[in-house]
Amino acid sequence: MVNAVAITVWGWLERLGGIGLILLGLADNSPVPLPGSMDALTIILSAHKKDWWWYYAIMATVGAVLGGYMTYALARKGGKEGLQKKLPKKKAEKVHKTFEKYGFWSLFVPALLPPPVPFFPFLIAAGALNYSRNRFLLAVGTARAIRYGALAYLGSSYSREIFGFFHKYYQPILWTLLIFAVLGSIAAVVYVWKRRKSGKPVLSETKNRPAKIA
Repeated sequence: MVNAVAITVWGWLERLGGIGLILLGLADNSPVPLPGSMDALTIILSAHKKDWWWYYAIMATVGAVLGGYMTYALARKGGKEGLQKKLPKKKAEKVHKTFEKYGFWSLFVPALLPPPVPFFPFLIAAGALNYSRNRFLLAVGTARAIRYGALAYLGSSYSREIFGFFHKYYQPILWTLLIFAVLGSIAAVVYVWKRRKSGKPVLSETKNRPAKIA
């Protein structure tokens, strides 16, 4: 049943083409990401229509930037205290120091790298620490454009080999994505349940904004 639903949703996203990449980009940058799904759909669509690879690269980038910005904007409302409540104290301090030291590269590098490198924590940190909006968009947009541009070009150049690979390993890839999604959903539910049980707000807000990180 779950497999059938996943296949149906994936087929629907494929039929939507570039719009499907934008919708998937919004979901992929949420608290329950779908590791590798954006990469896979970008490659498959580019392999189907080789001359349109640049279009799919652009749409994948737009979807990723929009999804990332939504998470960044929500975290921005909570401020530094919100970051400390979303992450363990030591990890929050480590992320804070990383942004103070590296700034732009703290977003650019994880946005450029493929799974299993997590990106959601960096989005949360950037918003919570009031990182510059323009620099945020530049870092994420540039990194994602490079990443999806390369993947789309490869998809258009090696379509036969790529379709052969997906045909052979389609089921394992699908189940891997489903398992990651389910585990992420469970983790999110447990997190919300624990905070509500302890009487803490799920989304925190603070009147004292942290200093803006350039």
